Amino acid sequence: MSQHIRLEPEKQILQFPPTRYMGSKRKILDEIWNVSKQFDFDSVLDLFSGSGIVSYMYKANGKRVICNDYMHMSYVMAKSLIQNNKTILSMEEAKDLTVEKCWVDDFVSRTFKDIYFNDEDNHFIDVVRTNIVAMEDDYKKAIALEALIRACVKKRPRGIFTYVGDRYNDGRKDLQKSFYEQYIGAVQCIDNAVFSNGKRNMAYNEDSMTLQKTVDLVYIDPPYYTPKSDNEYVRRYHFVEGLARGWRGVKIQEDTKTKKFKSYPTPFSTKGGAAKAFDTIFNRYKNSILIVSYSSNGLPCLEDMINIMRRYKEYVEVIPIDYRYCFGTRKNTERNEVKEYLFVGYDNGNK
Repeated sequence: MSQHIRLEPEKQILQFPPTRYMGSKRKILDEIWNVSKQFDFDSVLDLFSGSGIVSYMYKANGKRVICNDYMHMSYVMAKSLIQNNKTILSMEEAKDLTVEKCWVDDFVSRTFKDIYFNDEDNHFIDVVRTNIVAMEDDYKKAIALEALIRACVKKRPRGIFTYVGDRYNDGRKDLQKSFYEQYIGAVQCIDNAVFSNGKRNMAYNEDSMTLQKTVDLVYIDPPYYTPKSDNEYVRRYHFVEGLARGWRGVKIQEDTKTKKFKSYPTPFSTKGGAAKAFDTIFNRYKNSILIVSYSSNGLPCLEDMINIMRRYKEYVEVIPIDYRYCFGTRKNTERNEVKEYLFVGYDNGNK
């Protein structure tokens, strides 16, 4: 049962449900907070919220959080755990959503037969998603949908949807659990993570290039452009992104084995586009403290990023983080000595 009132920040952050989301910043939360707490700020915008862990960290530390992401699946998570301060989904309500009523929308069963899950699992997804649509409480809908999304990712080898079948099934425990067990377990995890920090936090699903909010600090963790790997979140997560959207507003590419849909347009898909996008964002939020998570293999390069930020901020600092991680191509996944940087832009009087 959720306690609603936040624990000590470190303990509260541990309540955030574990995720396998690509690019999650869970491992460098301490570094992000240590940089942030040097400044005097009450409100923060997490412009590319992704897994939501950074927004949750700021919320746990008592800040008013506004989070945004172009992925609807990220918005669903943010609605359930960042904007939501008190609503939980009871076990009785969660279990009732798994009961087949008089009619079931069989879209998943028809469209994704023999692609990701077996017939029984596809039917389970259809039953739950059909029942979620009929719910009246928006926060309970978000929790239920987020739990279903998490169940799908947990039941998928490698947690992605870029291939057909289960050839990467390594027999881990998550893959042995039933969809029902994964879904109920996810509801429990989300419920336990719900808390109030006494602030009016908000979640958005808008274009980061046009969103305009007045805040003290802006945290920016964009989809890095690098020639060594791709940043197409939609390609990896199109099934659960479609699930989050009810496949509204997207057109499935029927000629593809995975039944994916076209990736969303983003300026971060090219070096030139990324540089222009950073310039636009820094200019828009030039009156806020700027903190950017960035990878050493990303483009624009470190020097270019500093120069862009210096156009709008009096002081620019670069903090390297000793953090190694794996990045993958379609052909292989290898260990790389890639540094994570925090670019910090601020003006006289911020500290």
